[in-house]
Amino acid sequence: MNIQKITTYVALALGVLGLVFQIIILGAGDDVIEIDSLAGNFSKVSPMISLAILILGVAVLITVVSSLANLASNAAKLKKALISVAAFLLVVLISFLFSEGVETPMKDGEVLSASGSRWVGAGLRTFYILAVVAVGAMLFSGVKRFLK
Repeated sequence: MNIQKITTYVALALGVLGLVFQIIILGAGDDVIEIDSLAGNFSKVSPMISLAILILGVAVLITVVSSLANLASNAAKLKKALISVAAFLLVVLISFLFSEGVETPMKDGEVLSASGSRWVGAGLRTFYILAVVAVGAMLFSGVKRFLK
């Protein structure tokens, strides 16, 4: 039995299982589910959520494994991928070093730690740097194409 048939049968089984859970949820009705959820009883919805998490996990796992297998089969692709990952980590490191953390009170009464605040700042700086690089690459590409 080849992998495509196995994948098809597993996808079919998960689809049927999802359909059964959907019928159970629809059969219970909105009012029953709402009353149960107020009481802390999520027994009708929890299986559907667990199935969705399982499917997401399987999809992520398959994607990562196939990507790594593809990279391992070609040394040039692997080298480019490692350079890209290293460049991204360098941008994150630079962003983290230029960020500062301050304890910040939040709306729900909790306090964001100085470390957490520093990581939020680093994430924002990383986003800004990568956005500027992306826009710069698009402009460079457009100008280069225009001049040809």
